[in-house]
Amino acid sequence: MAFSSNSASEKPFRVTMLLLLGLLMSHIGASGAVGVCYGRNGDNLPSQADVVNLYKANNIGQMRIYDPDQATLQALKGSNIQLILDVPKDKLQELTDSAKAGDWVQQNVLAYSADVKFRYIAVGNEIHPADAEAKSVLPAMQNVHNAIAAANLQGQIKVSTSIDTTLVVNPSPPSAGTFSPEASSYIIPIIQFLAQNGAPLLVNVYPYFAYIDPILPTSIPPRKSACLTHAQYAGLEKAGAPNLEIVISESGWPSEGNPAATVENAGTYYRNLIGHVNGNTGTPRKPGKAIETYLFAMFDENLKAAGTEQHFGVFSPSKEQKYQLTFA
Repeated sequence: MAFSSNSASEKPFRVTMLLLLGLLMSHIGASGAVGVCYGRNGDNLPSQADVVNLYKANNIGQMRIYDPDQATLQALKGSNIQLILDVPKDKLQELTDSAKAGDWVQQNVLAYSADVKFRYIAVGNEIHPADAEAKSVLPAMQNVHNAIAAANLQGQIKVSTSIDTTLVVNPSPPSAGTFSPEASSYIIPIIQFLAQNGAPLLVNVYPYFAYIDPILPTSIPPRKSACLTHAQYAGLEKAGAPNLEIVISESGWPSEGNPAATVENAGTYYRNLIGHVNGNTGTPRKPGKAIETYLFAMFDENLKAAGTEQHFGVFSPSKEQKYQLTFA
């Protein structure tokens, strides 16, 4: 069921958005910019060259891709679009070998670095401490960083990893948030590496999933959503890195597949988030600096699991905008 702009049932949704966005602005101190994640898990999507042209036509200056797709990297040459490039999950163990990491960086980063503006290398996406790949994340990060540093590009290209919000427990009140004992042994050495090298932690934030949590009564999701971000900072402070910056590497709202997943709700979420990022109004901790945020995602992807997962795109595969967003 859609929440119309005049419906009383939209009030909790609006409260969720206000609380979440207020906390994002109160706690994140990276340079403000809006990017969009470019996933390719569909069989009806435009060519990579057309996608890059669509970014440029809509003044989207930052992109995230989830593997070093050569056609995308070729299309990005000379575009001035800043890029987050992921190391895919199935490559993490391989890149614990420094020589193989050097080869990967040479082939996928250095070969393009004169013409493509790499911003971050995300070594793994939402790897959990119990995953078999977890032990490979930090060594792979170190090896990728070393290869970039050997080319004297460590000041331009930062190496990080992207986590979700589940590594933090006790999120209510947010100040009680802390990394779980299982997560601490995994994430604290990573945090230390990031702090040493001036790199941010990349975090995927999805208030939508808290909002639809069937366990929680209607009055709770707004507070739960706010905790998603606030508690991350409490966790970082307890981990000894209170000044570590966070980049929101994914945040989105689906337009179909659930009563709360409507074009109206998704459009409200994206417009409000973009407005805060582009406002550059500053934060109490870092006046004059807004958040750096990547919307998820550029397109609906029809090869994902049926349901909401297929409907996170801000554009349709035909390159039509769903929400009339202004990115710049």
